[in-house]
Amino acid sequence: MASTLSGPALQASRAALSAALAEQPIPPVVDHESLEPGEIQEVDMQAQAEGIRTVFNDPTNFNVKHPLYSPWTLWFDSPATKGRNLPQTPISAFPQTPIPQTPGVAAAQGWMEDIKRVISFDSVEEFWGLYNNIIPPSQLPQKANYYLFKEGIIPAWEDEANKNGGKWSIQLPKDKNRANVDKMWLYTMLAAIGETFDPSPTMSDGTGTPPKSLITGVIVSTRPQFYRLSIWTRLAPTASEEDGLRERIEGVGKHFKMSVLGYSEGQKLGGPLATEVEFLSHKDSEKKGKAAKKIIV
Repeated sequence: MASTLSGPALQASRAALSAALAEQPIPPVVDHESLEPGEIQEVDMQAQAEGIRTVFNDPTNFNVKHPLYSPWTLWFDSPATKGRNLPQTPISAFPQTPIPQTPGVAAAQGWMEDIKRVISFDSVEEFWGLYNNIIPPSQLPQKANYYLFKEGIIPAWEDEANKNGGKWSIQLPKDKNRANVDKMWLYTMLAAIGETFDPSPTMSDGTGTPPKSLITGVIVSTRPQFYRLSIWTRLAPTASEEDGLRERIEGVGKHFKMSVLGYSEGQKLGGPLATEVEFLSHKDSEKKGKAAKKIIV
């Protein structure tokens, strides 16, 4: 079946799928009882391939799911949801991943009363089922936010995974980017779940345990005059940090700017209501004026 995704979206989707499959080979089915001693089973790869159905060619009866490196949770809030529950998540073609209880962080509890968990997922197929059943950012009300975070991490500075980190962000005027923000948000989510912002989890350091990704979550926010896209990181460089962490952080920002958003490396984006692609630690975000130190790519 021909894909209906545009070129960049298809490429990003394949990147997510490739990341998920990198260490997930499909084992051949061997009928050991029918083999003679010393005989090697011949595998009919064509017949095996014909028996595999994914959501991409059979969205209602697929029998293979492609797991992601990490399960993810989508959260949502807007002024319209404060103090009331959201309706049920739309029914999609797959059984939903069981939803755990929200982790408790005392400092964030008041704020967490207004943010709603939409759904958790752990496969490429479940992601597309979710994406096809939610309102795109361009149609959200003012002051609404989508938060896509790794499961078990709440989208708050106070969470243990976020408190020593920061965020890459870009602010874009609404009138000039209404037609592009949905695509930008899709590519940002695909890069996050495919671990292409910081590919550490897809690499082996020889110990058998892949290192943790720097990325904890991504956010899109709608405001009266602009959109904001953000990527939250687990760590943030400081003056005493080794250059290696700063290089990794800058690598995330460059990938975000060029491969996800589609801007050239030296392109200047600032202007009325707009910002460059900027990194700021959460601790510096609490400071005002010149005390905050930004990294710009």
